Amino acid sequence: MEAIYLDHAATTPVHDEVIEAMVPVYREVYGNPSSIHQYGRKARQVLDEARRKVAASIGAGEKEIIFTSGGTEADNLAIFGVTEELGEGHVVTTSIEHHAVLHAVAALEKQGFDVTYVAPEPDGAVTAEAVKEALREDTVLVSVMMVNNETGVRQPVEEIGEALKNHPAYFHSDAVQALGIENIDVRETAVDLLAFSGHKINGPKGIGFLFAREGVPLTPMTYGGEQERKRRAGTENVQAVKGLEKAMEMMEENREENVAQYENYKKSFLSVLEEEEVSFEVNGQNTTAAIVNISFHNMDVETMLTNFDLEKVAASSGSACTAGSFEPSHVLSAMFPDDPERMRNSIRFSFGAANNETNVKEAARRVASIYRRLNK
Repeated sequence: MEAIYLDHAATTPVHDEVIEAMVPVYREVYGNPSSIHQYGRKARQVLDEARRKVAASIGAGEKEIIFTSGGTEADNLAIFGVTEELGEGHVVTTSIEHHAVLHAVAALEKQGFDVTYVAPEPDGAVTAEAVKEALREDTVLVSVMMVNNETGVRQPVEEIGEALKNHPAYFHSDAVQALGIENIDVRETAVDLLAFSGHKINGPKGIGFLFAREGVPLTPMTYGGEQERKRRAGTENVQAVKGLEKAMEMMEENREENVAQYENYKKSFLSVLEEEEVSFEVNGQNTTAAIVNISFHNMDVETMLTNFDLEKVAASSGSACTAGSFEPSHVLSAMFPDDPERMRNSIRFSFGAANNETNVKEAARRVASIYRRLNK
């Protein structure tokens, strides 16, 4: 029986071309990019070229790109970087953020900051109006993700940016699930800080970057050398940066084709479930192409995921960071506070490079067979 991977929102398989781009760097470019000799200069050249290409792919300047170990570090650098020297103030975020944001702002609360958590509508999105109403004179930071990692629901980042144009607060967005799917151009948005991760776009794990618009003050969270223009100390992961560059390049070339393909996979998956008379509801509206979150009536998420694994279908109950715990989803809890059943019977399926039309439909048939068996 073929194993079928439907958990691309957790991580993606590294593309062969990405691996091929990294191998020569591992073998030949071993200098420290901060060293002034020829070995260091060679590494610096790889780093600078990648920075230029990564910046250009989102319409940024190369000075606005800070390489990090991934999306979590990028989120943390943004949140603590702009608040570190303030000591107090007000922060606005949402109750459906990734834990990289929620746990960071919870730490700010312990430090004396006041935090407002904006709740989503039942469709899974917060409204720009609700965020605007939460603003105060002492609001220093607003953090709203671009695409929710559990439901795939797009958040109104553009509208929130417009609402903040006449407010001094900095605007941060976790764009990890948007990269490679949504069209991101920082010249057309008012977001000051954007966090990204390489392993969500068929790049290597352990690499990401933060876009920090020029002029945004950013206190470093690590201390040591003067790497990344003194904003992130530590010798850069040159090999992973090269892999990120290649993954970004492939993402740009294939984005429209991939989006159309993933939308088709999603439709095919849901169509098979309907044909097989599975009783379900989709959680969230206006979702990104690659993610669908499904509530299976009269089911239990732990039992279903165990049976999926036995039938070699990989999916998840939501955020990969809580996988294995089977705790109620904080995202679905916020969306459906009066419907606790949805928190216990919902599963996220996410499509990507490991899929084709055949294995997506086969996965749906296996899911339907498990549903019927468990529903007897």
